Amino acid sequence: MPRRIPNKEIINPFEIAQQQLDQAAAIMGLDKATHEMLRWPLRELHVTLPVRMDDGTVRVFHGFRVQYNDARGPNKGGIRFHPDETIDTVRALAAWMTWKVAVVDIPLGGGKGGIICNPKELSATELERLSRAYVRQVGRVLGLDKDIPAPDVYTTPQIMAWMMDEFSMMQGYNEFGMITGKPLALGGSAGRDDATARGGMFCIREAAWMLGLSLEGGTCAIQGYGNAGTFAHKLGTELLGLKTIAVSDSKGGVYDEHGLNYADLKAWKDKTGSVVGFPGAEPITNEDLLELDVMVLLPSAMEEVINVSNAGNIKARIVGELANGPTTPEADVILREKGIYVIPDFLCNAGGVTVSYFEMVQNASGFYWDVEEVHQRLDKKMTSAFHAVHTTALRYGVHNRLGAYIVAVGRVAEAMRLRGWV
Repeated sequence: MPRRIPNKEIINPFEIAQQQLDQAAAIMGLDKATHEMLRWPLRELHVTLPVRMDDGTVRVFHGFRVQYNDARGPNKGGIRFHPDETIDTVRALAAWMTWKVAVVDIPLGGGKGGIICNPKELSATELERLSRAYVRQVGRVLGLDKDIPAPDVYTTPQIMAWMMDEFSMMQGYNEFGMITGKPLALGGSAGRDDATARGGMFCIREAAWMLGLSLEGGTCAIQGYGNAGTFAHKLGTELLGLKTIAVSDSKGGVYDEHGLNYADLKAWKDKTGSVVGFPGAEPITNEDLLELDVMVLLPSAMEEVINVSNAGNIKARIVGELANGPTTPEADVILREKGIYVIPDFLCNAGGVTVSYFEMVQNASGFYWDVEEVHQRLDKKMTSAFHAVHTTALRYGVHNRLGAYIVAVGRVAEAMRLRGWV
């Protein structure tokens, strides 16, 4: 069901994805058939998963796999384990993945998967049984030429390894390339661990250059301290010279105007399970963090955290969306009117899928690149995509998200036309 925020704005991730597409289609003059095709997934699979728990009981889980559009190549997209997972969230993320791989111009389509579960309540053996059960049901639509999953919220390289092993057992031979984000020992790629954040840092570097801003010593706030958020803290300092003054996770946040040391804060979270209570820092809520007066704001958690109820209070100069769908369409308009430069999610966080694509290429060739080559190739892809979006947004006089949609939708629509679909 759609959620509502205090000002009555309806929040449904798939409706938001459709609304964003509709806006781009109107500007592009997209024909009716192409537009309608792109508003919906080509196919989706709903599965029911019986899993034997450690106490001997059987628990039934529900999951999904959505293949949104494969006109440009096999589908690609993560698998999420989350207690609040919904089919509309998975549909939206599959749509955004379609635009993401198109905007960075890699020959893939968009997919997404998920299981409704709370992995924090499951043992390692229960997680393994659940992961294998999912592949036994969904495996019929997966494979190098069909759909290649990857890690997402609350899934890990170990979970990818279990899934790859189950799929390989089903096929009767090893197929390491059917999934990405694997451990290095099983065909993973160097540089995959920090790829999402690193790609975002390359975009922020280019945005600052376009805006004439110096990032050295500039302030940064990060909402969400999972994989993307932690690496954004580390790389923001190392690559851009940013000073991160606030971070948060699901339990709360911490603030220090003098800057938070990455190594110390990461060690604290690893020890306690949260950034909350970090010595020497003041507490801050997730909501207040978003409204800090900083140069760079990095929403790196969940969807729709910037909406009409708080967009008018955002003060950052650059918003880099490392999360998927953190800004609603209504908020986009407000941020643009305020002169805030937004790097949209399916550009800013595309580093992860780009290096996943690199992993597929390496698996197929049996030859693996060193981390320096991965970083160099990622930089080239992200920089090229950023400038394509920036230039398109200026040409059409629209905000960057619409610019990114125009670039991506144009590429997918062209593939559909050439294939004779429309």
